[in-house]
Amino acid sequence: MRFLRWAKEELGFNRNTRYQQCYLNETNIKSGIYMSFIVVLLEAWMIWRYVHKRPGLSFTEYFDGETNYLIFFSAAIVLLIFSLRYGGYVKNRVVGPVIALSVIILDIASIGRVLYKNAAEMSGGELLLAVKYHLVLLLLTVLFVLYERIFTAKGKKNDIYGQLLNVLFAVISLGFGIETSLYDVSKSRQILCFITMVIFAVCMLIWKPYISVILSGLVFIYFYQLWYPALYELDAANEGKVLEGDRINFFIFWIVIVMVSISIYQQRRHEAIKDENLIAANTELDRKSKEDDLTGIHNMYFFNQETEAMLRDPSVDFSKKIFLFMNVENFKTYNDQFGYQAGNEYLTALAHRICDAFPEDPVARQSDDHFVVFTDADKAPEKTELVRKMVSGGDSEVYLELKVGGFCPKSRETDPRVAIDCARYACSLTKNQYGQNYREYNEEVDSEFHKRQYIVNHIDRAVQNGYIKVFYQPVVWAGTKEVCGFEALARWDDPTYGFLSPGMFIPVLEEYRQIHKLDACIFEQVCQNMREGFDLGISVLPVSLNFSRLDFELMDAVGLLEELIERYDIPKDYLHVEITESALTENMEVLDEAMKRIKNDGIAMWLDDFGAGYSSFNVLKDFDFDVLKIDMTFLKGFEKNEKSPVILNTIIQLADELGMLSLTEGVETEEAADFLTEAGCGRLQGYLFGKPIPIEEVREKITSGAYRVSSKLI
Repeated sequence: MRFLRWAKEELGFNRNTRYQQCYLNETNIKSGIYMSFIVVLLEAWMIWRYVHKRPGLSFTEYFDGETNYLIFFSAAIVLLIFSLRYGGYVKNRVVGPVIALSVIILDIASIGRVLYKNAAEMSGGELLLAVKYHLVLLLLTVLFVLYERIFTAKGKKNDIYGQLLNVLFAVISLGFGIETSLYDVSKSRQILCFITMVIFAVCMLIWKPYISVILSGLVFIYFYQLWYPALYELDAANEGKVLEGDRINFFIFWIVIVMVSISIYQQRRHEAIKDENLIAANTELDRKSKEDDLTGIHNMYFFNQETEAMLRDPSVDFSKKIFLFMNVENFKTYNDQFGYQAGNEYLTALAHRICDAFPEDPVARQSDDHFVVFTDADKAPEKTELVRKMVSGGDSEVYLELKVGGFCPKSRETDPRVAIDCARYACSLTKNQYGQNYREYNEEVDSEFHKRQYIVNHIDRAVQNGYIKVFYQPVVWAGTKEVCGFEALARWDDPTYGFLSPGMFIPVLEEYRQIHKLDACIFEQVCQNMREGFDLGISVLPVSLNFSRLDFELMDAVGLLEELIERYDIPKDYLHVEITESALTENMEVLDEAMKRIKNDGIAMWLDDFGAGYSSFNVLKDFDFDVLKIDMTFLKGFEKNEKSPVILNTIIQLADELGMLSLTEGVETEEAADFLTEAGCGRLQGYLFGKPIPIEEVREKITSGAYRVSSKLI
């Protein structure tokens, strides 16, 4: 079976792809350039030699004697011009028709001469046989002219048509070889012309091996039948010493021709397969460079190239264009509820919906559930609404909303990447803003955007130059109002923008994953301040440090704290770690390990912002915290909202029963403070007791007695 499969493949019974067949055909046509060029030179030399050896003859006598040479020479000229035109080596469109017309005229004249000379002596069939190669030449030339008119004039190619011209030339070559060799045999010469022409034909026509075997076999059998009588006479004259040897040599030559055909075919076929695979790989790479893997629409690489070209195009009015950034709000919940497979299917459908809504505009998927479009500004609202209806009008139980940001290019030099960043930022301003689904990038937004970029780009410099400072907000005992500790809060005093609000720079640093640089700076400053206080003999109180959830991913936060405690020789009960409740929902494996280390180090842990979001009692059940810090949200409208006191009272009691200390932040009124004290909340924090201040003011207030420092620490 293995041998049969091998033989089937070697003989070419396996089906070739269209590319492989085209490759083989075109290679044959290219081979025609070399073969026809050699024939032109050889036949030109043969014609010259014929004339040179026969001086004094008339033109018609020369013409009658060299007809076969002229046919072969003319066919080679036509094939050479065709092959050069097919390969694009000759651009001139006049050369081919002029040569073809000359050949047609000469061939018709030759046919007329043959008919004129032999009409009286030959029958119609004999006359037809006499001009058979003239007719093949005429067909070859006419087909070349038609090819020029049908394909080349339109900038097209047809490899099958080209193969037909090669076949006709091969017929003329073989016919020339057979007749010339039969003539040579009658003069006791060799059959070298036939052998040469067979080699010519084989080199020009590499087909499937089994076809080459059949056709070459038929040609050899045909020639052998014509050659045999002369070979037999020669054998008889030489006492039987010629026939057997020539038969063997003739058969061996046919085998060699077959082997050469198979070898060349297989070599070309493997080259075709290699090229086809390479083209397929390059095509796939090109597709991947332009296409989004998930949705099948264009990716950002292609989008940036296309929009940049459009902006540079003078025929495009860039002032009427707009970049759109689209975000499906709450899509994460959709994934959580229905699974990522359903989410991917949704995004794919949405991507094609966007393409349908913007059929002639560049559209791409940026990442996740984010898409970008470059379109006409005046048509953008109408087209965007079509997409919004799909997003918000589905049957899904999950609430989804399409948020869109826009940016109008200011010049042709606008970088699409920057434009999309601006549109994305404008879109981010609509997040969690019910009813506001579109925001365009304007001067106000631009100012805020550049401030965000400034924050990200200058956090390292701010840390190095001391622009980041620690402010301390006091925590008091609810009963005595004595200060029992502080919370360390970051402040940024910038030489360019002045005092930056924490509400500005902290979210930006978290978004760009730079928050750990800020927190590391705060941790060290707190430890430095404590050591100075101890060394100066000033009262030092415990300080709570805010740990971002990203601190545990971006650095060894616990390791840093341990190293600072050792370096500055800080008692562990003077540092407390605040972890927000929202941090406990992501990357739990890393966070759980870090919390165990904190506990083992003997550092108190606080659960910060309890109640700020969708609080889960699983947090209280699964983790061991020392202090429950209740968010100020419950104190908003405290006097008017009857539910707030009930909830606060319940939370405080729950913390007490779980063995946790309670602390409420955001206390601003005496009424709230009194209620919390009566409810059993042991610690209070808020502007009622003091706003965040730098360490110098803290020490001054402690020294002056403005802060009544408790002897009992948190």
